Amino acid sequence: MNLPTPAVVAVRGAQRLPRFALLLLCAAYILPGLFGRDPWRQADLSSFGFMASIAQGHASWWQPAIGGVPAEGGPLPYWIGALAIKALPFADAAFAARLPFALILMLTLVLVWYSCFHLACTEAAQPVAFAFGGEAHSIDYARALADGALLALMATLGLLQLGHETTPELLQLLASSLFLYGLAAAPFRPRKARWAALVSLPILAASGAPIVAMVFAATGAWLCSRSRYSEARALVTWLLVAGSLSALSAWEFNAWAWRISTTSPAGLGLRMLNLLAWFTWPAGPLAAWTVWRWRSHWQRRHVLLPLVCAAVPIVTSILMGGSDRALLLALPGLALLAAFALPTLQRGFAAAVDWFSVFFFSGSALFFWLYYSSMHLGWPPAPLANLRKLAVGFEPRFSALALFFAIVATLAWLALVRWRTAKHQHALWKSLVLPAGGVALGWLLAMTLLLPPLDYARSNRPLVEQLRKLIPADADCIATSGQALSTSAALEFQGQWRVDAKNDANASICSYALHASNGEIPAGWEKIAFVRRPTDRVSGFAVLRRR
Repeated sequence: MNLPTPAVVAVRGAQRLPRFALLLLCAAYILPGLFGRDPWRQADLSSFGFMASIAQGHASWWQPAIGGVPAEGGPLPYWIGALAIKALPFADAAFAARLPFALILMLTLVLVWYSCFHLACTEAAQPVAFAFGGEAHSIDYARALADGALLALMATLGLLQLGHETTPELLQLLASSLFLYGLAAAPFRPRKARWAALVSLPILAASGAPIVAMVFAATGAWLCSRSRYSEARALVTWLLVAGSLSALSAWEFNAWAWRISTTSPAGLGLRMLNLLAWFTWPAGPLAAWTVWRWRSHWQRRHVLLPLVCAAVPIVTSILMGGSDRALLLALPGLALLAAFALPTLQRGFAAAVDWFSVFFFSGSALFFWLYYSSMHLGWPPAPLANLRKLAVGFEPRFSALALFFAIVATLAWLALVRWRTAKHQHALWKSLVLPAGGVALGWLLAMTLLLPPLDYARSNRPLVEQLRKLIPADADCIATSGQALSTSAALEFQGQWRVDAKNDANASICSYALHASNGEIPAGWEKIAFVRRPTDRVSGFAVLRRR
């Protein structure tokens, strides 16, 4: 028995988002932060350190390492960054390593769009047919929902920072999106679906998530085996082969790692609720609404497929003690589910989302501009005073290009708000335009107006500059055992010192060492100075020299 779908969409509701506007929005989301900044601690800087260690010959391709400490998980993400560094020797190494990961983020957005398009083309996902015609055409409807899925992913707060890093999790996100595309496209593009399944899961395993790849292979095979489409059922064999290749690649790269957390259930439950509330906003609540409104159709592929692909990373995040990086892989599935909520939203809910977005992101933009005015005009004085108090030694620097892009982005936001609130809009994706545009605005303003103080606070370069005054450039090496890998990476690739992060001060042959500020000075060493990052108030480093 075919139950009527809850989607009621007229022709005027299936409007496409203008392609030029969509491309500009994607560019405003992807490009800021690509230029003019250092890698930020922790994961961003340590991942860059592994890439640079390969590119500069400090470690082997097969075993990336920083100061002798090997990387956990598969080396594939570090290979990509190292190849980019070697391919662009004339460019800054951090920018070169960041460039392919910006392309990875772009490909993720494209795959989510096409995944939603193919799912929306299935018969079970189509809107209700009107008695006298006038319902949305199936292809137009699918394109409108795909635009909504893309906007939902861009609006998700959890993707904002993690999506602009050079970490293995971003390659894992691309692999999971490619896997999702393979399942979604199977009835319509069987050849592309087979290749997507065959490639995505080994990449996921070689990027540090072999267990997720194996679970995806099993759940994907189960979903395809019960499909009414013969092309999807034919994908089962390919998924099993992909799962076998995933296990082989994880074994070959030594990517297996035990990451199960022992966090207490009470504390974990509160952490997960808090994480899900902000990390998945607004896709998470819309996905929950989809599951409720389409509950009579939950076994249809447009609901069940993204639901399973989102549930696996959510369970993984719980098992890892509420890991936000594991939860990142759930965002493509949640974005697809969020798109299917759009034809069922009530006008009051859509209006609430719009007005929340207007006030929240406009207020954030005003906050950024006030800080910028304080830095360069001295008014109001309090923000600059707070910056100098929180980041000791910071001095503002002016960039005309950054100011130009910030002004253009702010004017574009005002035009978008006027368009959305001036009159009633009928497009399905209308409720996600302001959240996605607001996130892009906030990121662009942060990476233009506030990039100098953010880079000063999040980079380890100020720490390296302090150490240059204490440790000679020709020092044999610096022992950094017990310190964060991002600290060792900064010393090795920003300070150009050789680092021994594997052996402690007593076992190392280095003439200098960084030691915990509250630790006992080892025998045979003398403390020559105490340094800390500009934003640290409690912790710091004791700089030691061998007697």
